[in-house]
This record gives sequence, structure tokens and C-alpha cells, in this order.
Amino acid sequence: MINRVVLVGRLTKDPELKYTQSGIAVVRFTLAVNRTFTNQQGEREADFINCVAWRKQAENIANFLRKGSLAGVDGRIQTSNFDGKDGQRVFMTEVVADSVQFLEPRSATQNRPESGGQAPNYGGGAPNNFGGNQNYGNQHQQSNFNQNQQPSFQQPNEQNYTNTNDNPFASNDGPIEVTDDDLPF
Repeated sequence: MINRVVLVGRLTKDPELKYTQSGIAVVRFTLAVNRTFTNQQGEREADFINCVAWRKQAENIANFLRKGSLAGVDGRIQTSNFDGKDGQRVFMTEVVADSVQFLEPRSATQNRPESGGQAPNYGGGAPNNFGGNQNYGNQHQQSNFNQNQQPSFQQPNEQNYTNTNDNPFASNDGPIEVTDDDLPF
């Protein structure tokens, strides 16, 4: 059997950290995940998916993610049911996060203007462009670290490091030749 979920979306509100009676950290949050297609009006809709994380992962989410933060969740779907206040049976489906990746720098969330306490426009209205036109990968974070000083865990041999900003195909003037043997599938 396989029960695997991979999601990328934005938090709809700040996560709220709670602790069980036995002291285990738990955080519940909702991800707004854009659908890959538009509706008849040309608007992009979103699904709002309830997620839960436990222990240290829950504490990290509460400390580093905020409303609007872009996050990737790898986990599994879990369903549960319980008796509601009115005696009716309540069924709940949520994603139990095994791993949560923070997909943008912390400064991108901190510098985002607030919408006056209203939730972001995740469904309806103009299409959301999460990730497009936002060049988070090229933002440079300032540091108090002296560039000439090597940290104790890093070897000074710079030739073993690859600069991720270098384009390996920049010097190639023509098409790139790829054979079937080069493909991984």
C-alpha cells in the first residue's frame, strides 16, 4: 500500500503551536495549493489542505513560518472521526507532515506587506502568481561573517565547490546534443 502526499503551497494563517498533556509539540496549519488549471472565468482556484506536524518539526514550523509563507510538505493522509458537540459523528482528513521544507528566505515573508488582517486571495479574483516573478533564489542575505575567515567545519579548498549561479551551457552557441543513453529513464 502507498499513502504519500507531496504539496507546495502557502500558509493561510500563522501556525499555532500547542502541546499535548504529555508535552509533545503539535502544530496544525492549512496550505493553500493552487490548482494547475483555471476555471471558466479564467481564474485560478486553490485547494485548502489541512496539515499537522509533531515534535521538533512542529516547533520549527511555528518559529519560522508565517501567514503567506511558501512551504513544501511531504507526508501522508490520515482520516479520523470523533463525536461532535451535538452528538453527530465528525470525520476529519488531514496530511500528517513527515517533512516540511521552507521554500523561501525568512526575509521574504517578513518583508511582505500585510493585507490589513485579511486572508490572502487564494481563490477567485486575479490568478495568483506564487513563485513566478519572485526571484528568491538570487537574493543575497547580509551576514556578519568575515569573507576572508573560513569557518572551522569548511575546508579552504574552493575547487571542490560549484557556484550555483554559473550556467554550464553559457559558452555553448548551438543546440545541446542529448542521446538516449544520457537520459535517466
